[in-house]
Amino acid sequence: MSISTLAAATDLPPIPAADIEYSLIAPLLIVVGAAIVGVLVEAFWPRSSRFAAQAVLACGAIVAALADTVWVYTDLDRVEASLTARGQVAAEGALSIDGPGVFGWGILLVFGLLSMLLFAERRLEGGLSAFTGRAADAPGSPAEADAVQRRLEHSEIFPLALFALVGMMLFATANDLLTMFVALEVLSLPLYILCGLARRRRLLSQEAALKYFLLGAFSSVFFLYGIALAYGYSGSFELSAIDTAVTNRTDSETLLLASIALMAVGLLFKIGAAPFHTWTPDVYQGAPTPVTAFMAAGTKAAAFLALLRVFYVGFGGAQWDWRPTIVAIAIVTMFLGAVVSISQTDVKRMLAYSSIAHAGFLLVGFVGVYAGVAGSDRVTSVSSILFYLAVYGLSSIGAFAIVTLVRDSGGETTHLSKWAGLGRTSPLLAGSFAVFMLSFAGIPLTGGFIGKWGVFSAAYSGGFWWLVVIGVLISALAAYFYVRVIVLMFFTDPVGDGPTVAVPSPLTTVVIVVAVVGTVALGIIPGPVLDLAQHAGAFVR
Repeated sequence: MSISTLAAATDLPPIPAADIEYSLIAPLLIVVGAAIVGVLVEAFWPRSSRFAAQAVLACGAIVAALADTVWVYTDLDRVEASLTARGQVAAEGALSIDGPGVFGWGILLVFGLLSMLLFAERRLEGGLSAFTGRAADAPGSPAEADAVQRRLEHSEIFPLALFALVGMMLFATANDLLTMFVALEVLSLPLYILCGLARRRRLLSQEAALKYFLLGAFSSVFFLYGIALAYGYSGSFELSAIDTAVTNRTDSETLLLASIALMAVGLLFKIGAAPFHTWTPDVYQGAPTPVTAFMAAGTKAAAFLALLRVFYVGFGGAQWDWRPTIVAIAIVTMFLGAVVSISQTDVKRMLAYSSIAHAGFLLVGFVGVYAGVAGSDRVTSVSSILFYLAVYGLSSIGAFAIVTLVRDSGGETTHLSKWAGLGRTSPLLAGSFAVFMLSFAGIPLTGGFIGKWGVFSAAYSGGFWWLVVIGVLISALAAYFYVRVIVLMFFTDPVGDGPTVAVPSPLTTVVIVVAVVGTVALGIIPGPVLDLAQHAGAFVR
């Protein structure tokens, strides 16, 4: 019996078919389709060429999705009821295909493509990737030695990364809280696995994966409980309906504040803000460095877009309730990341605490809630954060790409003492790393300077001039440990024979070159990307 016949027999109205705007969500479909095909390739493709096939499939799908994202962005229509919003709510209200979300897709796909090139690097480990051959083998066991001897590789890392990428894209454009929770799990679960697949230092890698999984699951519970309370308060999972309920204050104030607090915990965990940052240094250090690069750029960008959407669209009417808390978190996050970075002796842990500090700087722009004035050339909170995420992601991927090249007999050597004299051994590589350090420090003529100027300008326009002063002072403090690394590389005598630099394949070389050129170009001629971010406009409700 068909559904329509059953409905007629029971006097129920027929269930209408879902109206899905496939042309708007095509980039998502391309990536998830490639991930599913990758699973089939893993099952049926000959092992001898499977790794290369998976790498080509992943990179090709991301390029196709990026091209389609450009088309979607240029075709977004202005919303009549808004002066600045562009796009529409799609997929039966589940997704908001708007300017900030599609711009986020673009930078996520660029980060994903660069990360896939690092995943595909095989020259550094004697013709093998940075991932273990068989994850089920105990570290140091005869089975692991057998996998190395047989030159086995984990080629399913590519479909796993694609699933994580599509989760990030979904997270950035989710228009209701259930879709957002599903996206959160889709992006997180593959990353938990990828973090534990390092070929070398496997115990450290597995420890990082376990910590990330346990703390990530814990934060997801907070987020889900907050969703339940938001539904109880508003009677809906859609952000626009929640905003209506918040504006009208239709129910208990306690229920609203509890919902905001619990959802903030889940989102602040993902961006690595204090006091929910404790997973960041251990996971960044233990995970395979290509995965660390992917997480540092992609997860932070997706989580910030979700944070912006939830708090600006869903809880915008309660901003005077959540702003003071986020201001305090921004200050603590900036200060903690900057101060603790100074004491780090491991490059990856230093970059992890650097990412915590940058989460704080991004929160400065976030709490300004500056939406701009018609005809004004000032950057808004949304556009400044979008630009900052683009700059920070490029520099992070480039920095971690260089980390993969400084090695000793045990693989990557991340202790800072081993980097002394790198400027003499490999001046181009050290110079590239110096560019990224200067960008992180916010030095002029790098993209990091324009990024910090943008978020500070948005916060100042929103009335938080005193927070900008604190941010500038902490930026000056943070510059110390970035400059310290540059001094170490160029003006410190090497220990012993000095650091050893591996010769990468063209894949890693392309990543570093693109990151350096992008970081410098966004500092010298930021106009085109800033205009794109500004043109993205506000979120569609």
